[in-house]
Amino acid sequence: MVTSRAIANLFDRQSLAPHFVGFDSLFDRLNEHYSLHTTTNFPPYNIRKLEENKWQVEVALAGYDKKDIEVKTIEGNLVVETVDNEKTPDGEDSALVHRGISQRKFSRTWSMADDAVVNRAKMEQGMLYVEIERVVPEEKKPKLIKIS
Repeated sequence: MVTSRAIANLFDRQSLAPHFVGFDSLFDRLNEHYSLHTTTNFPPYNIRKLEENKWQVEVALAGYDKKDIEVKTIEGNLVVETVDNEKTPDGEDSALVHRGISQRKFSRTWSMADDAVVNRAKMEQGMLYVEIERVVPEEKKPKLIKIS
């Protein structure tokens, strides 16, 4: 099993610096990802490639309602987390005799490419689907140079 520490060592800036120019922000993002993110497996998820530049993150959220979940992007990261919905004593929980189905709080983060955007998010039958697309700007697309 590869640990986060082993992966962080793999991206050691000092050993790679002589070979890569202008990649400081990439190394910073990799180090941040492996040092700050916990190793929790909740909630479980899949990442599905739909097209060449389009992906879908599928998050299993059985028992959660869409009003309990927040999907946002922060500094190039996709964040899916629970929202604090205060329930009143007379609310939905007042008739609950036993709580056997957990609805724990969580926050899950995925790093996205600089030119990736979230197109939409939908909740369906206990699954959250978040569609991400890489929108390549015109100046970054390959350009054929005519030889004169």
